[in-house]
Amino acid sequence: MTEVGDGMTGRNGMAGAGGAARVGGPAAVEVRGLTKSFGRVTAVRDMSFTAPAGKVTGFLGPNGSGKTTTLRMMLGLVRPDAGEALIGGARYAGLDRPRRTVGALLEATSFHPGRRARDHLLVLAEAAEVSGSRVDEVLDQVDLTSSARRRVREFSLGMRQRLGLASALLGDPQVLLLDEPANGLDPAGIAWLRDLLRGLADEGRTVVVASHVLSEVAQTVDHVVIVSDGQLRFAGPLGEIGGTNNDLESAFLKLTAAAS
Repeated sequence: MTEVGDGMTGRNGMAGAGGAARVGGPAAVEVRGLTKSFGRVTAVRDMSFTAPAGKVTGFLGPNGSGKTTTLRMMLGLVRPDAGEALIGGARYAGLDRPRRTVGALLEATSFHPGRRARDHLLVLAEAAEVSGSRVDEVLDQVDLTSSARRRVREFSLGMRQRLGLASALLGDPQVLLLDEPANGLDPAGIAWLRDLLRGLADEGRTVVVASHVLSEVAQTVDHVVIVSDGQLRFAGPLGEIGGTNNDLESAFLKLTAAAS
């Protein structure tokens, strides 16, 4: 498994000299001028920011602000009209073993309802050239071992979120891109998720979490990227905004209201 080093992003969202990513480029995740339109609607406009390695980056914005479209472009699921997204200096499609480098959770509904949880992960493991033993490891990591033989249609939304996280973790990736991973989790589950993400970042991994739940973000992230109307409004350490929920909420509302 390749490793990533540390990096830093300033207020303007451009890469600084804080470190180099050991997965082959200047930063673990770097977005450069991404732009995407769907017909007459510009979903993302000239988006640029860096998500440092060894940090949890909160990717924040109102609904419809372009977060999911940006994540999809980062993963090569949507082709940008301009710009690029780099992971360790390479586009996702150019990574040698992308599923072993990047884990993603974009929605927790892409499961066959009649398939058992462990079988779902075994299918993904084979595609990613991951051993079957890793399936049991991630089931334990997301606290689904006791439910491994249950069919997905029997799962609550929170359990599906955990299974989606297990899928993202399957390749032991150095980069995680997660869209609303706390959706459906109860308070205990949200606390568990917070500890999981912090632990992954402490191991040197790059964790990007798209969310609009500011109270949870303030307790979890080190770095913040705020977008609205498809454009970057802020990118930098959480401390530049303030370390409390009230500080983050105030800055978020001010930045997104000014853009509307």
